[in-house]
Amino acid sequence: MLVLSLFPGIDLLGRAFEAEGYCVVRGPDPLFGGDIREFTPVPDRFDGIIGGSPCQDFSRLRRCPPTGLGLELLGEFVRCVEEARPRWFLLENVPGVPDIRPYGYQVQRFDLRANECGLGQQRLRHFQFGSNEGLALMLIRNERRPVTEECATASEFSRVGRRSWAEFCAAQGMPPDFELPALTQAERYRAVGNGVPIPMGRFVARAILNAVPTELVRLCICGCGRPVVGKQQAATPACRKRMERRRNTPPVTELE
Repeated sequence: MLVLSLFPGIDLLGRAFEAEGYCVVRGPDPLFGGDIREFTPVPDRFDGIIGGSPCQDFSRLRRCPPTGLGLELLGEFVRCVEEARPRWFLLENVPGVPDIRPYGYQVQRFDLRANECGLGQQRLRHFQFGSNEGLALMLIRNERRPVTEECATASEFSRVGRRSWAEFCAAQGMPPDFELPALTQAERYRAVGNGVPIPMGRFVARAILNAVPTELVRLCICGCGRPVVGKQQAATPACRKRMERRRNTPPVTELE
């Protein structure tokens, strides 16, 4: 599949897709002087679009008022999907991100933790998968590994007792000898910490390769991608609790 990667940075997500056999074309990024607002994708050429728009405005850890940039760039992702018209898209962000509904796409929203994908950290990542062919992702997660290390984040460089560069790369599923010679040490840590861990990206990339028509499978009502059978609606007790929390909290804003 030919995939367009938006907001790539050093593109750990795109690297994960390449490792699963996809051909990835990278769009503009501020890290290299690019601006998605000046970018027009070619229509009807890409099988998929992937990307992680800036998440700070939607994060629960935010310490200052929203800048508005998060919503603006999320809208740019939607624009690019609607102009390029790929078969599917994958947006990565934080759980507080608004729903996106590009015209003509059915969207599945799910969370995934790094230790469900073979890593020793449990950092939570949030995804929205959209298909214009009525496809759904079946996400058969691995048993969670014990948590053996801190989550890898963009703020690692400023931490007291931060991990070595090799250790930090390994925490994200990268080779310990990975190099980014054009960046300062602080920029290197930030770029890797902002990325989706490679094993997690590969897990989702494989799920997209094996996506199934929604009418052929029954999935958990919470959107997690786990299959259900019989009279089941929720796959696990955690899924039932998730749905209960959603009923008792204000809905996430939807962006069209």
